[in-house]
Amino acid sequence: MILTRRGLMALAGTTAALSALPAFAQDKGTIGIAMPTKSSSRWISDGDSMVAAFQAAGYATDLQYAEDDIPTQLSQIENMITSGVKALVIAAIDGTTLSNALDNAAAMGIKVIAYDRLIRDSGSVDYYATFDNFKVGVQQAESLVKGLNERFAGVKPWNVELFGGSPDDNNAFFFYNGAMSVLQPLIDAGDIVIPSGQMGMDVVGTLRWDGAVAQARMDNLLSSNYGSTQLHGVLSPYDGLSIGILSSVKGVGYGSGDLPMPIVTGQDAEIPSVKSMIAGEQYSTIFKDTRELAKVTVGMVDAVLSGGEPQINDTTTYDNGVKVVPSYLLEPVSVDVTNYEAILVGSGYYTADQLK
Repeated sequence: MILTRRGLMALAGTTAALSALPAFAQDKGTIGIAMPTKSSSRWISDGDSMVAAFQAAGYATDLQYAEDDIPTQLSQIENMITSGVKALVIAAIDGTTLSNALDNAAAMGIKVIAYDRLIRDSGSVDYYATFDNFKVGVQQAESLVKGLNERFAGVKPWNVELFGGSPDDNNAFFFYNGAMSVLQPLIDAGDIVIPSGQMGMDVVGTLRWDGAVAQARMDNLLSSNYGSTQLHGVLSPYDGLSIGILSSVKGVGYGSGDLPMPIVTGQDAEIPSVKSMIAGEQYSTIFKDTRELAKVTVGMVDAVLSGGEPQINDTTTYDNGVKVVPSYLLEPVSVDVTNYEAILVGSGYYTADQLK
């Protein structure tokens, strides 16, 4: 075919127009995203936010949920590696079980980003994107003490019970230790007592963050330690546990008659818990904006795959047992009935109708 001068000019114009197309039209390869479960709305939001952000940056995605089954997640990750993904973003169910698979990924040049949960016992984790998890625990405990002062100002010592997250999730220890940095001095001073005597993650941990397990444990604590003793507060590290704990305490009469609800904390600002706060049951939660975490993660991956250096703000905290993993920590936000509208609705994370 012979092109005229006019044809050449038209072709040049078309080429220029094509080169001006936005980045999402480019094909930069596929990113594997391994999420733990759809049983928590928080992880669904994480997955959706990352898919949208990666696609906007020009990547295809393979998003998989393992429904809290470790072999399933391992199989999903192995399949992603075999399929030739450019990078893996993993929110691990058990961060100690992936070492061999991640070594295989590293051998193939696949970058690995630990997402919100640290992957332990592997030297093949390149970066970690998360929130300041110790600060999450500090904020939970500060909110617990604030609520105790508001609701039980004339009562001391305060009777409190402690719940921890899943012992196979590294974050659970940061949450607990952060909280205890606030609560232990009050326990030592006699302002707070733990009637059950149950303390330490080896005792108070809740495997798989299971709300039914938390509810059953709260039932046992109440029957064994609170016959004539009033419960004033419960440190709960996650909204899914908080809902179970609240069901337990309501079952024995708290929140009715002259028996006020204990102060119960939480995390993740899940809709049932926000509604519970509005109803005067759960006292507080911690908001972690998954949209921002997704942006940070996509930025990390894009920088690494482009031959650049990702943005990092912590190089000392997260030792996974083999290496200190370079990390980016976002700020958590404490939310209660006084500020949920401004923070959750005002930011567009939820609509007002979703919380009715």
